[in-house]
Amino acid sequence: QVQLVESGGGLVQAGGSLRLSCAASGRTFTNDRMGWFREAPGKEQEFVAAIRWNSGSTYYTNSAKGRFTISRDNAKNTMYLQMDSLKPEDTAVYSCAADLLPVGTPTQSSDYDYWGQGTQVTVSS
Repeated sequence: QVQLVESGGGLVQAGGSLRLSCAASGRTFTNDRMGWFREAPGKEQEFVAAIRWNSGSTYYTNSAKGRFTISRDNAKNTMYLQMDSLKPEDTAVYSCAADLLPVGTPTQSSDYDYWGQGTQVTVSS
């Protein structure tokens, strides 16, 4: 059973930075894809970024490009999301997810098999 645990959320002023972590257990990731999604109050969940575990190739939504960086540490079985130049509209619950049989683009939440519990990110203006 795969378990994902996020950490690193919090309150930050606009223009600040946060680094989210997603610690995985129960599986040695190889060809899997892992991603970050977020859900703001009153809005649908949206894709933020994804990474292929073995190759390290990354994929970002347009709003994240140039501000967010997704990475992984194989030895620690942990994925990260470095978020810089944060804006109030980035406020949301951020969740990490694992897709054990990645096919096609990584933006569909229904493709992911395991999810963490989420961590709150609040950006004040």
